[in-house]
Amino acid sequence: MSQSARRALLKLLASGSALAGLARLGRVLADERTLASASDALDVFDLEAAARRVVPPAHWGYLQTGVDGEVTLRANQAAFSRYELRPRRFVDVSHVDLAVEVLGMKLASPIFLCPVGGLRSVHPEGELAAARAAKAKGALQVLSTVSSCSVEDVTAAREGPVWFQLYTTDQFDITTKLVKRAEAAGCPVVAVTVDLPAGRNLVTYLRMRREDTRVCKGCHASVDERGFPTLGATTKPMFAGIDSRSLAMQSPSLTWDFIKRLKDVTHMKVVIKGIETREDAELAVKNGADGVIVSNHGGRATETGRASIEALPEVVQGVGARIPVLFDSGVRRGTDAYKALALGASAVGIGRAYAWGLGAFGQAGVERVLDVLTTELRLAMVGCGARSVREISAASLIDRRPA
Repeated sequence: MSQSARRALLKLLASGSALAGLARLGRVLADERTLASASDALDVFDLEAAARRVVPPAHWGYLQTGVDGEVTLRANQAAFSRYELRPRRFVDVSHVDLAVEVLGMKLASPIFLCPVGGLRSVHPEGELAAARAAKAKGALQVLSTVSSCSVEDVTAAREGPVWFQLYTTDQFDITTKLVKRAEAAGCPVVAVTVDLPAGRNLVTYLRMRREDTRVCKGCHASVDERGFPTLGATTKPMFAGIDSRSLAMQSPSLTWDFIKRLKDVTHMKVVIKGIETREDAELAVKNGADGVIVSNHGGRATETGRASIEALPEVVQGVGARIPVLFDSGVRRGTDAYKALALGASAVGIGRAYAWGLGAFGQAGVERVLDVLTTELRLAMVGCGARSVREISAASLIDRRPA
């Protein structure tokens, strides 16, 4: 029995709730299973356990961390259980179509790959392996500003366009260079992340960083006083040729005027990532956004304690069908994706889940994650009598939130 399993057993013996303790112990023991290949994974949690064994501690901590006490991180997943599916019978579901079109891009499934920075920290091929998986499965990939591969290389690996996620920085001339480079590479959409105006407190990452005995400069050109990697062309190729020594990735003085300025320097469609309220959804439309992504950064931004799925209905209401609403944060099952689609999302993003597949098995792991979630989504659609994504509606859900 591993040390983690022994710790769980001791907690069980000290716990007043034997059933809850046994359940925790069962999960720990299950995490010790091994996979011979990506195809052996039955769900994304199998791949989480496999990745945990091979990804170095500091990198694993950065991938898994939330902020502060990680209340929001846990809420993201827990809140899905408040919504129950309403199955429908005697519907011909012999043909189920998962295809969607979002901002002019045709996709085989509404499940897409969210931007995750520095994916070479979990696998040597990083975003390139994810791009090849996205191509194989007809999925949208959104590339992070702090990708460990260039937008040109990722687009070539994807053999088609990707969306570009933008951290606004605090220097608009540099922001303009990043945006124009993404546009020149063929990106049709820029997704502006607005939920990190002044940094964050990544407690789990900082704790696990202490457990990592490697020299950090083996991966990063330099690190700051807290152990966070600083920007550099060697590990963040989107900043090649840019003097980033005094550059901040976010600006605390950002206002809605930024969207107008951005639209003045690019022909790409502008999506705002990190919208969580009806008021901001209305302002996004008013200020010319072409779409929004309901997201709390996977519980990695503000410790609101509020799940992303709880914010989705009011954002959909605020948008009023004028622009598409996408969704991410906490998706681990195809039924999670189904619930987000039923509440009004046009597409549903995954982050950690595909990074687990990548860390464990590279491209094959990412493909397996997409396959598993798509299969689960298809089965949920079949059970609820939805023959296409358009037929998924809120009428197929029961909201069991306490009064």
